[in-house]
Formats: sequence, structure tokens, C-alpha cells
Amino acid sequence: MKKITIPFVCLLFPVLLKAQDFKTYPMWNSTLPVEKRVKDLVGRLTLEEKVAQMLNTAPAIPRLGIPAYEWWNEVLHGVARTPYKTTVFPQAIGMAATWDTNALKLMAQYSGTEGRAINNKAIREGKTGDRYLGLTYWTPNINIFRDPRWGRGQETYGEDPFLTAKMGSAFVKGLQGDDPNYLMAAACAKHYAVHSGPEASRHSDNINPSLYDLWDTYLPAFKELVVKAKVAGVMCAYNAINDQPCCANDLLMNDILRRQWKFAGYVTSDCGAIDDFVNNHKTHKNAAAAAADAVFHGTDVECGDHAYRSLVGAVKTGIIAEKDIDVSLSRLFTIRYRLGMFDPAEKVKYRQIPENILEAPAHKEHALKMARESIVLLKNSGGVLPLLKSAKHIAVIGPNADNKTAQLGNYNGFPSKNISVLEGIKEKLGPGASVFYDKGVGFTTDILKINGNDVKTDMASVASRAAGSDVIVFVGGISPELEGEEMSVNAKGFKGGDRTSILLPAVQTEMLKQLQATGKPVILVLFTGSALAMPWETEHLPAIINAWYGGQSTGTAVADVLFGDYNPAGRLPVTFYKSDADLPDVKDYSMKGRTYRYFKGEVEYPFGYGLSYSTFKYSNLKAPAQLKKGKTLTVEALVTNTSKLKGEEVVQLYVSHPKAKGMAPVRALAGFQRINLEKGESKKLRFELSADQLMLVDENGKRYEPDGKLLLSIGGGQPDVKQPTSSNVVQHMVMIVK
Repeated sequence: MKKITIPFVCLLFPVLLKAQDFKTYPMWNSTLPVEKRVKDLVGRLTLEEKVAQMLNTAPAIPRLGIPAYEWWNEVLHGVARTPYKTTVFPQAIGMAATWDTNALKLMAQYSGTEGRAINNKAIREGKTGDRYLGLTYWTPNINIFRDPRWGRGQETYGEDPFLTAKMGSAFVKGLQGDDPNYLMAAACAKHYAVHSGPEASRHSDNINPSLYDLWDTYLPAFKELVVKAKVAGVMCAYNAINDQPCCANDLLMNDILRRQWKFAGYVTSDCGAIDDFVNNHKTHKNAAAAAADAVFHGTDVECGDHAYRSLVGAVKTGIIAEKDIDVSLSRLFTIRYRLGMFDPAEKVKYRQIPENILEAPAHKEHALKMARESIVLLKNSGGVLPLLKSAKHIAVIGPNADNKTAQLGNYNGFPSKNISVLEGIKEKLGPGASVFYDKGVGFTTDILKINGNDVKTDMASVASRAAGSDVIVFVGGISPELEGEEMSVNAKGFKGGDRTSILLPAVQTEMLKQLQATGKPVILVLFTGSALAMPWETEHLPAIINAWYGGQSTGTAVADVLFGDYNPAGRLPVTFYKSDADLPDVKDYSMKGRTYRYFKGEVEYPFGYGLSYSTFKYSNLKAPAQLKKGKTLTVEALVTNTSKLKGEEVVQLYVSHPKAKGMAPVRALAGFQRINLEKGESKKLRFELSADQLMLVDENGKRYEPDGKLLLSIGGGQPDVKQPTSSNVVQHMVMIVK
């Protein structure tokens, strides 16, 4: 018999055909409902494949055409940590200081388009499994900034639950997009919950908050993002609550998140949090028990590469059922389908976003707009600001004057152009001006590294050289090089990323005293991600500006405010206390004596505070004398720009229950609007307060609407706070009746 030779390609053809069969599966049929496609996909996976998909680095499954995917990505204030140049907006705490939800939503939208462009490129290059190229962003951080010593507070929207909820919601809506079928990107509310330092003990802390504090302070922002903003993801925190780690917590995960709030999205652990069950909380005997318990409580992804791998053995030994694994898999692949990962590119409008959207002109303009809006003018005695552009000699001194690293904050990207304050001032004044620069001192020391050598600063000499200038601008404060997440850098006043003191470092105060002694006006510009106490500076310096970590346009924005090309209107999203003595123990999570809502002492600069070059007056507050429980309260007021300069005002509405029985805040923010007013212009503002906004929380964590007096206050800041540029606060008492 003659031997028949079969070409190799023919032998290979059945294999090639079989390899492409997956395209006929329902999981790939874009005309079917997502639920049916997900069910089909999950049903085709082996147990080992399922478990591997529950790690943040999920491998490819070639036999089904499923690409590798990395869940971990960051977009706190612009796409972060990517290998590409991206637009860097102000740090989150700075964006909170804008009190501008529209600007924040647009910022998130711009960042989402940049993230999509990067992901589209990753798809073309087969790099979907690389970190920081995906579409599931672990942002925003909506923890309440209860203590200014927490180094990660810079990542939050401040100390107030209402402001945090509204800013966080705007971010989520901007990032996730407006397409009815697909997410532009998936936001993630973190860290759930009751998490705000200290960094050194975050892996083992067990917090026992009162039900009052839990529902009055720590949960409202999470509820807003989950229930109303429809955030795609939630990250559970490292710490334990009531002896159970957050990622396996009956109350937080099963009762509140899944049962009460009906959250159907995915939950990721913080990185290494499941290992903490065994190693730090010591609540579970081994990785299998920890992983199974986390899954039982709805934690779908482990950020890590250890604990969840034990789930294969846990299923085989009966610790957990495979159907419980399937629940998590269904949530995870639902998110990936909603991101359009299994559909033709032409069906997903976000897949069309080109790479040239990165650092688009509109994005850079918006970064400048938000940097300007974030700046808070804290003091301006005698109208020393704005400075005259005709100034021929100016001294720019300080550790942040030319520090491009500090102004980018943490969890940041890297822009093509990053303008320091020194550069911004030079550009503003042009080549005809003489600008003298000297770093002067470091953040916490007068020993500087110069040409590789440690050199002690001669402060008197620096001041003497600066004395020939018309004005001295000192750019100091602190830095994300000192405050941040679980850091190893320690210096006087700082430890492990947290602060041990809120005082402006003493060496900077000493340098400022030397500069003030020259007799020239000294303007203090601060970089910071948290509240600073500066008693000497507040008493002796004519002007203080807080610029936070303002992103890539920090220098331009600061120069614009200094020289009057921008009229500042930022407002503090945190309380600036007078001293460390005002603060309770950093590990005490009770809200008693914390934030403007419960602190009853005098502060240096209060929550909601900020000055302008314009002046504003409030009048004609209108509200009913009586209101039935359960009804919406309509409030109106007139605000007028009484100056000869157009400006922006942040109108703030506070409510208080002066005769409340039981626990209640001193006052609580219930509404705000950032508005523009031409000189002499008036605007009528309207607020609609739902019954929920008029409620208090009882000792059992239940919300109720109390009878009796409700005090409304509208102005450019809190009532009972002297605000030189907002001349008054108008108030009205409403009687709540059954």
C-alpha cells in the first residue's frame, strides 16, 4: 500500500479550528444579555482557572480567548503610575478645596479618556496583563479625614461627610461615563470602612466605633457612592471593625453593603489585607480559612498573590463550595463585560479614543483651572496682595519654591511639563525683573545637601541677600516626601508617613523670622496635604496662601493669585487647628472633639474658610417658618458682590438643631455652590434640602427627623466665624412639626 503523506498544515487545521471555536460560545455573543454571557463564561472554567481570576493579576485563558487582566490601577488626580505622560491635576485634598463638583466631574472625565487611550494602546500591544494599564481604578479615597496627622489624608476630600459624598459622587460619574451600555472606566470607593490611620498599625488595628459615629460620619459617603452614584467597585480596608477584619465583616460587608445597599458590583481587598487575617489580626488559623471567609463576605478579588490561591484546596476539602466562588467570578466578569472587553471594538465608543488625547490642551487648561480654584487665601492684611507686576526685584525662598516633586502629591502621574512656583513667578514677571532664589532651609532641617555635601544654612546670610528685594515669597510647608502611605522616611514631626505634630516645622519658622526682620513684606505660600498650625506666621506675616499639592500647573496658579490675574476662592475642606493640644489621641476613632462638626474650641482657620480679593454680602434669606416632617425644605438667599472686582464665592449652607435631644453635630454642611459674580452683581441662590438631609442619627445608628427648631445659616463660611471678605452670614429658624 502506498504511504500517504498528510501535509503538516492539514494536521494542524483541526487544532486551529478548535482553538477558534470559543467565538461561537454565548460568552462572545454581544447581542445576548450580559448576565447570560457571564453565566456561560463562568460555567466553562475549571476550578483552578476560576481561582486564578480572583487575583488582581488575572492570567489569560487562551482556550476561551480570555485575555490576561490586571485589576490594579490608580487615577486619584489623573492617571497614575503609567509609563506614559499624563495630565496631573491637584491632589484630591486640593480638588476638595475647590468646592466645585462640576470641575471635579470634568477632571475625572478627562482622566477617564486618558486612561482609555492608554488601555486601547495596551490592547493593541497585547499588554492587558500589565499593571497600571487597565480600566479598574482603585479610586476615589472617601475616608473621612478625621485627624490631620494621618499622612494619607491628602488623598481624601476632607473631614466632612457631605462634602466628601458630593465630591466623590461627581468623580465617579465623570470617570465611569454616560454610556448606557458600557463603562468608560470603573471607579472604586475605598477604604471601606472607618479607616484613617495611623499608618504604622493599619494592618492590625481593631476599631470599635459607636453606631452613632459609624452612621453619622464614617458611612454616609460610601452610601452616596454605592446607592446613588452606582460606583462599580469597593475596596475593603486593612483594619478590623468590632473584632472582624473589614474584608470579612458581617456588619459592613454582608449586612450593610450587600443587603441594605444592594451593592451588586465587585469588591477588592486592599493589598495584602487577606494575609493580615492570619499574620496580624490573628482571627483565622490559615490562608484557606481567611480566603474562604473573605469570599463568604463578598470580597471578590485579592490584591495579592497568596491567600486566594488556597481556595482550590479549600473547595476540595469542603471549607467553601465552588458555587460561592462562582458568585465572585460572576461579579468580576460582569465588570469586564461592562467595560466592553469581550465586544467588538466598533461597538464600544470608548475603544475609539486615540492616544493623542493624552495631555490634550483642554486637559492641561483644566489642570490650571483646578489648581487656581484650589488655592485658599488664608490671610491678606492691609491688602498686601495682589502684588504689583511692576515689581522689579523679588526674592523666592524656601524648600518648595522649586520642588516639582512635592507639587505632584502622591498616587500621581508624570506630566510632560511641570511648573514650579519659582518658574511661574519668573514667567509672570518676564525678563525685566530680578528674581533672587535660595532654598534657604529644608523641610525640617537647616542642613542642606549641596554638591553631595551636608552644608548648614546661614539663615542670616540668606535674609541679607533677600533684603534687596521689594517683596519676599517664602514657599514652604511640607511634602509628600514626608507624609503619605506607610513610608520609611522619618524626620522631626513625622513618622512612618504620618505626622507627630501639625506645627509648621520649626526650622521654617526660624527662617521666616529672619526674613521678616529685613522689614520687607513676606508672603508665605504653603504646600501641604493636611492642616498646619502656624501661630507665629498667622500673627506676624501679612499674607498666607495655601496651595496644597497643586499638580502640574502649581507654579502658574500661584503666580496668578500672587499678582492678581486670578481672584482666589478656595475654601478649606479641613479644620486648621491652633496646636497639637487640640487633637485627641490619633488612635481614638470617636468623633468627639474632632472636625468642625464636634470641635468646640477656637481654631486657627476653620473648615469652609477662605478669602477673596472681592467682598460679598448676603441678604433676603427665605424659608418657611414651619415644615412638616418628611417634606423637602426650600431655602433661598441673595448674594451680592459688593466690591469693584469680579470674583468667585463659595456659598455654604449649614443646618443645626440647637435643642436636639441626644447626640448631634454643632452644625453640619447641607449645601454649597461655587458661583461667579461680576462687580456689583447679585444672584439669587436656591437650595432644596431633602428630609434625609434634615435628619439626625440616634445612638443605635438609626436616622430620624427631630421635632423642634432647625437653624439655617447661609454665607461664605460657617456662622460665628469672622470672614473679612464675606461680610455676613444670614440665618433663619424653622420649626419642624409632625
